[in-house]
Amino acid sequence: MNKIYLALVIFAAACLTGCATNPVTGKQDFVLMSEEQEINLGRQAHQQIMKQYSAYENPALQDYVSSIVERLSAKSHRENLIFHVTVLDSPQVNAFALPGGYIYITRGIMAYMNSEAELAGVLGHEIGHVTARHGVRQQSASTVTGILAAVIGATAGVRGASDAANIAGTALLRGYGREHELEADRLGAEYLAKVGYDPEEMINVVGILKSQEEFDKQLAKEEGREPRAYHGLFSTHPANDLRLQEVIRAANKYRSKNDRPDDGTFLRLTDGMTLGPSEKEGVIRGNKFYHKDLDITITFPKGWKINNLPDRLIVSNKTQDAVMQVSLRDLNKRQTPKEFIQSEFGDELRSEREVNTESFKGYTAITKAKTPFGNQDTRIAAIFEGKQVYQILAAAKDPNLLKKYDKDFLATVDSLRKLRSNEKELAKARKIKLITAKQGDTFAKLAKNSPLSSHAEEQLRLLNGLYPKGEPTPGKPIKIVE
Repeated sequence: MNKIYLALVIFAAACLTGCATNPVTGKQDFVLMSEEQEINLGRQAHQQIMKQYSAYENPALQDYVSSIVERLSAKSHRENLIFHVTVLDSPQVNAFALPGGYIYITRGIMAYMNSEAELAGVLGHEIGHVTARHGVRQQSASTVTGILAAVIGATAGVRGASDAANIAGTALLRGYGREHELEADRLGAEYLAKVGYDPEEMINVVGILKSQEEFDKQLAKEEGREPRAYHGLFSTHPANDLRLQEVIRAANKYRSKNDRPDDGTFLRLTDGMTLGPSEKEGVIRGNKFYHKDLDITITFPKGWKINNLPDRLIVSNKTQDAVMQVSLRDLNKRQTPKEFIQSEFGDELRSEREVNTESFKGYTAITKAKTPFGNQDTRIAAIFEGKQVYQILAAAKDPNLLKKYDKDFLATVDSLRKLRSNEKELAKARKIKLITAKQGDTFAKLAKNSPLSSHAEEQLRLLNGLYPKGEPTPGKPIKIVE
């Protein structure tokens, strides 16, 4: 008992030495990191982020976003920090911040903003996370969880205490949590008000993101998956969220005498912005995939969902009981396509044959492989191009389904070929185009001529902040896709 008491006294002393004044509240927070350490952490993490993402190549847009962050951060609780913001070339609807003043916003989320004030609302929210040191406070909480687990485990000899504490720490760090998100919204609204924006634009921003969440729930139900959501969205709609409205409207007391008019600069900068995957990632049109740099196209079964990841394509049917994976890797040995499959998966091949597509040669067979459904029969194809190999794996939940879908799998394998001259345009990424709405324009009419392959009407409404039932206003600018 004395050992436990002594250890907890030491732990309590460590807590006291780890307290720092919160720049926002002026109160003491428990943190195990100085401001210099926080900045260094952010700098190092930034390097890792930029290995996973690339910056969006639009200097005018990058400078514009940086200027907004500069204005907002100058009115923040940590005006001494130099904030660094990067527009990421990603279709994800996301924005996030690292400790020390590193902020990221994707072109994916910017596509759904329709004014400078809305964009400032997203950026102000992320600045709020930094100024309130939310990331540092979480990191400190995680460290304490580990220390406390070690203390209890070492002194009391409680088997599994460390695991239990780590589980608690994981739950604690799963997200900022509602209190921190509300605080970031409150701070963002305050910074908006101080530079001349209407702080209630924060409510509009949350509404836009809530519409994204509601649309994704519809898609998730159709695709048989879990819905995704931008961090910080609440269970209720912002129009009904009294706490959200209260913290944001409290910022009105900071309103600047000189409101910032919206001169349309932001909307003009979205004209020509890439929507969805970039050409570097490849473009999905219906059930076909086109890649300009690789100079290839491949066709998948109609109605199957194509998920374009950085290093592979994952394609699945609606019931999620059949899946295909396409990846590209270097060849490191002089082998035939059949020998490549045998070296990777073993010699027990069945239902095998050569592959002779319009452009490539390869080999395909059924053999045992690791799949999302376990280690079982899988259709494998290896298609060579120069010093690289396209590897296609196709699996189903049970052997009968593999037989059922094998014709579809083989048709996909045989469809891999080089782009024809008339397909080069199809490999170009979709772009946002800004037009002026005419009398009689509706999203249903605009959707008929849209290259968007599914839910075009809903997607156009989302792009223009008019989801689920809004319509264009004649004479006003609207975004379409080309």
